[in-house]
Amino acid sequence: MNAPESACAAGFQDVAAILQALVRFDTESSKSNLPLIDWVESYLGGLDVPFVRVPDVTGEKAAIFATIGPMRDGGIVLSGHSDVVPVEGQIWSSDPFALRREDGRLYGRGACDMKGFCAVALAMAAEWRHLPLASPIHILISYDEETTCLGPVDTIARFGADLPRPRAIIIGEPTMMAVVDAHKSVATYRTTVIGHEAHSSKPALGANAVEGACELVGELYRIGRTLAAAGDPSGRFDPPASTVHVGTIQGGTARNILARECTFHWEFRGLPGVAPDLARRELDAYARDVLLPRLRGTAPDADVVTTTEIEVPGLSPETGSPAETLALKLTRSNQRLAVPFATEGGRFQAAGLPTIVCGPGSIDQAHQPDEYIAEAQIHAALDFMKALSRELT
Repeated sequence: MNAPESACAAGFQDVAAILQALVRFDTESSKSNLPLIDWVESYLGGLDVPFVRVPDVTGEKAAIFATIGPMRDGGIVLSGHSDVVPVEGQIWSSDPFALRREDGRLYGRGACDMKGFCAVALAMAAEWRHLPLASPIHILISYDEETTCLGPVDTIARFGADLPRPRAIIIGEPTMMAVVDAHKSVATYRTTVIGHEAHSSKPALGANAVEGACELVGELYRIGRTLAAAGDPSGRFDPPASTVHVGTIQGGTARNILARECTFHWEFRGLPGVAPDLARRELDAYARDVLLPRLRGTAPDADVVTTTEIEVPGLSPETGSPAETLALKLTRSNQRLAVPFATEGGRFQAAGLPTIVCGPGSIDQAHQPDEYIAEAQIHAALDFMKALSRELT
């Protein structure tokens, strides 16, 4: 695709055309995003915008980091992710990978979360390249946000080395263009209890892994009740506490056999300032001190093994940071919000980069069948980007 026809006035039709192209790529997190990255590279090449491809260790995925304006430190990063959640099992009214425009909405997988933001930034690149920018604007499109949020990490590691170090990060997750300065962490785990089989008529001869797993699940929810009682000191989050959730549990082979193995899949979402592994450490202590001594009384080889799948850090408020100050000015607002979902924001903040979240669309539409972004939100994002243009020229 070539640059928008009007080189100095990126508009809705330009965004819609780019979004149509991006939605066409099935970039579910389990699949390669390279065809989409190839398309973005071709688009940027047509604008003579310099970019760097940052591949993952497998070579099956990559991030792309583009720079418009002077190649120096102190710029603004507009960060989005290319991956989407699966459509399998969802009932859509039309092809989820073909953008559909209807009743003031643009439908398609990723239209809201978050190819819409990426499309706005890419459309604006055609306009920004003609402006005398005093500071660079960077566009970063990453991968694996829906799974590990590790997609931008290799790019972040290069800031201040062979890539310019920015002064502020704006992550375009759907917030209805509100400025979000805080979100919870998320960590997911898989815990397996290993016991010993026996006939169910003589349970004392074995160690029931299902019983042990149920006891650990009960302990997790006890931890959750303690966290709920502690609440949210900031008074900003809904729900107003760190939370624990068990999503699946599976074990055993028959009704009349004590189960040898049982596995459950669970998560912890922590308020900013709460260690992401808090629930994991408390569960490990309970397993070590309470459950395992009892199981090993009849099954010396009994064990509890918890595997960490992901640990995504939260985003903590940084009042008066360059990112917050800029975003509030561009949105002409003095309101800051906190959200319960996680983003890549904590990855940037952990590297000492001031970060906020602000993007078009509603999180209520993310991950849904018939996912959409309202056209009004595209216009709002364009207004934001044009205000950024004025701020940096």
